[in-house]
Amino acid sequence: MVIYLGKSTINYLICGLLLMALLVGAVSYSTLTASKGVSVEQWLRDGQVIKQVSTSKKVVALTFDDGPSELYTSRILDVLKQNETRATFFVVGKRAEKYPAVIKRMVTDGHEVANHTYTHPLSPVKSAKLTRELDKTDDIVYGIIGRHTQYYRPPGGKCTHSMIDPAVDKGYKVILWTNREDPKDLSDPGVPQIVSQVVDYVRNGSIIILHDCGGDRSQTVEALPQIIQGVQEKGYVFVTVSELLRDSNTVPAIEEFRMENWVE
Repeated sequence: MVIYLGKSTINYLICGLLLMALLVGAVSYSTLTASKGVSVEQWLRDGQVIKQVSTSKKVVALTFDDGPSELYTSRILDVLKQNETRATFFVVGKRAEKYPAVIKRMVTDGHEVANHTYTHPLSPVKSAKLTRELDKTDDIVYGIIGRHTQYYRPPGGKCTHSMIDPAVDKGYKVILWTNREDPKDLSDPGVPQIVSQVVDYVRNGSIIILHDCGGDRSQTVEALPQIIQGVQEKGYVFVTVSELLRDSNTVPAIEEFRMENWVE
């Protein structure tokens, strides 16, 4: 049986479909919005979630994740000291608890200590659990060095509301990293690749990510002096995350962020 529809009926159907599409879009957008009505994109615009900064100064931040490691972090601290270079360490609470002397040395040598959760969960956790992870790590760090953590990096850079909301509510700045300069040293691509990825793509306001724990970090340790030399030869100065943000404007990079990190 063939049903013939009048022009007005077809127009009504088209309008109905468009309305449904708008409603679906509104629901999808609402999933990007926290209970307070603040979207992750808005946090990017407001500088609560940061992956790059805009500055006319040739300054970059060197950051390390997943430590401390008694072996590799100590060797990295040796290299940094020899090269008079400061960095920011995003530490895992349970490892800081195990190696407090390494945390103390970070501060003694002029570095910055930041929060990378207590257990480093590889999958997003519920907000209540993240709150406990942040608090426990902060308590441990404060007990060791007498300072609270101001910056937080979600494990793997995975950003869901449950991994960002509690941190922002507590006043943390969520620090990611600039993508082009990421050498993915955890995958052990080889020392030359680690060095060239950072040195070739470094730019004003880069946030460079390396790892001082999470398997054999020998390549990272070996690459570090060459990275420092190569970046400095291009006229850049290494600063802590705090110093990088002090005189800079954050860059939203919303679309790039959503493609790389958005998992919810």
